[in-house]
Amino acid sequence: MNQEELIQEIKKEKIIAIIRGASLEKCSKVVEALYKGGIRFAEITYNQAKPETWEDTACLIGKLVEEFKGRVHIGAGTVTNTKLVYLTHKNHGEYIISPDTNVEVIKRTKEFGMISMPGALTPSEVLTAYNAGADFVKLFPIGCFSPAYVKALRAPINHVPLLAVGGVNEKNIKEYFEAGCVGAGIGGNLAKKEWIESGEYDKLTEAAIKLLEAIKE
Repeated sequence: MNQEELIQEIKKEKIIAIIRGASLEKCSKVVEALYKGGIRFAEITYNQAKPETWEDTACLIGKLVEEFKGRVHIGAGTVTNTKLVYLTHKNHGEYIISPDTNVEVIKRTKEFGMISMPGALTPSEVLTAYNAGADFVKLFPIGCFSPAYVKALRAPINHVPLLAVGGVNEKNIKEYFEAGCVGAGIGGNLAKKEWIESGEYDKLTEAAIKLLEAIKE
């Protein structure tokens, strides 16, 4: 799948599941459970407080890419420097998601042929990210703001594809879409840590189904 096809697939599927801190065995089961619920994109995050884990996280991304090829698109999250872009590319991750707008990260992502989704909040940050080559701009943490903020932002900046991330759930996701977001990244409200730790993967599937039903409604 080329870049343009992947961009269209993201717009079609709309949801990127955010998975943090899970081992390979658990992460595989999480992705499988979410897949059963209809989720087709999963973001595996790097832990910024523990750089010593970055190589292992990159290897995890590579293993998941191989395991779920043709079913789930795997990318990296919390990417704050170009080293992590390289590690993700080396392990065949398909997209890079960041909490911030780092022009060097965006440029390196595009040089490697991956989809770029940097984080931003203000109009200046959104345009800086997009003008640097971002394919989508992640509004983060959007849950601290109302959908009215997205609508106001979209009035002058209606050409940038926006993703709602941070505090989005089945109760408010439709409002963010109606305000102008084309997709959303969802972590704790979808891949809940306690469910993963207790092995209640069926609850992940149920949560995914409910979320997608909320969008369709």
